[in-house]
Formats: sequence, C-alpha cells, structure tokens
Amino acid sequence: MLRRMIMRHFSMRAMTAAVLVCAVVSAGSFVPRVHATAQETRKDYLTQAESDKIRDAFEPGDKLKLFITFADDRLKKFQYELTRKNPEGRRSEILNGLLNAYQSCVDDAADQISIAREKQVDIRPALKVMDAKTKDFMTQLQKLHEGGPEYDLYKETLDDALEGTQDAINDVTAAQKELTPVPVRRKPN
Repeated sequence: MLRRMIMRHFSMRAMTAAVLVCAVVSAGSFVPRVHATAQETRKDYLTQAESDKIRDAFEPGDKLKLFITFADDRLKKFQYELTRKNPEGRRSEILNGLLNAYQSCVDDAADQISIAREKQVDIRPALKVMDAKTKDFMTQLQKLHEGGPEYDLYKETLDDALEGTQDAINDVTAAQKELTPVPVRRKPN
C-alpha cells in the first residue's frame, strides 16, 4: 500500500536516484569515521616509531618504561634547545611544544599505573624506574624554574610540567605502598 502511494507521486527514475543518493551519502559518512579512529590511536606528541613501540608493548609496565624514556628524551631536547647557539624562528612554539610533549609522556606513564591496577599486573620494576626518573625530572625542572634564558617564553608550561611531575611522583608512591610483594615460592627439600 505504501509502495503504491509512493509510486503515484514519484517516477521509477526518481526513486532509483534517491536510493543511490542515500547509498552514497551513507558510504561517504562511514569512510571519515574509520579514518578518524585510525588517527586517534596515535598520539600527536609521539613519532610514528614511538607509537609503534607503545602499540607493540603488551604489558602496562613495558609501556610505562617507554613513556618515561620518551619523556626523558623530550626533556633533553628542551634543554638542548635552550642552549642552542642559533635558535629557530619559532622558538617559543618549539620550547612549549617540547615541555607539553614531556608532560604528556609523564601523564601517560602515570595512566599505565591505574591500568596495571585494573588488570592486576605486577609493575614494581617499572615503578622503581619511574620513581627514580621522575625525581630526576623534578630536579631538572626545578633548576629551570629558577630562571634562565628566555624564561618568560615557557614559564606557564614549565609550571604545568612541574605540577604534573609532582602528581606522577605521588601516583608512584601510592602505587608502591599499595602493591604487596609477590609471594616467594620455596623450593621443596
């Protein structure tokens, strides 16, 4: 009955064209979504190789160590940029970008702690690495906070990095207190 009503008002060509338009529109709306989800899996502050390493690491402890390594790399690059003899024209953008990337790596490392808790994975060795490195990072950031060349360019970003690093240190300390040691199996006599 509905078909008869539609047929009265529209010709067969018009209906075929309408169906084709609907098919093209629905197919076109699907393709960008697939592309967007593929882009979301790669974090913008990581290189393609670093993203691949994170994706290939299975355990949260391994990912945590990788994020800390990448944070260390960003902090070293930041310090290199500060001491560079011939600075780039986009100096403020570069310095703030490196500090933001450092902070993102530290935040993602701290996120791996909560993921490990949820999965009940032993990450104590990774926590020891993170504890030592974040305390080292804090010392370096505090030295930078005392002032230096072009301090005004990155002061706000540095404050955020200090706060995030302190939060990560607190997360590590809390996780180390929560985790109980793995039971030691004794060899039968």
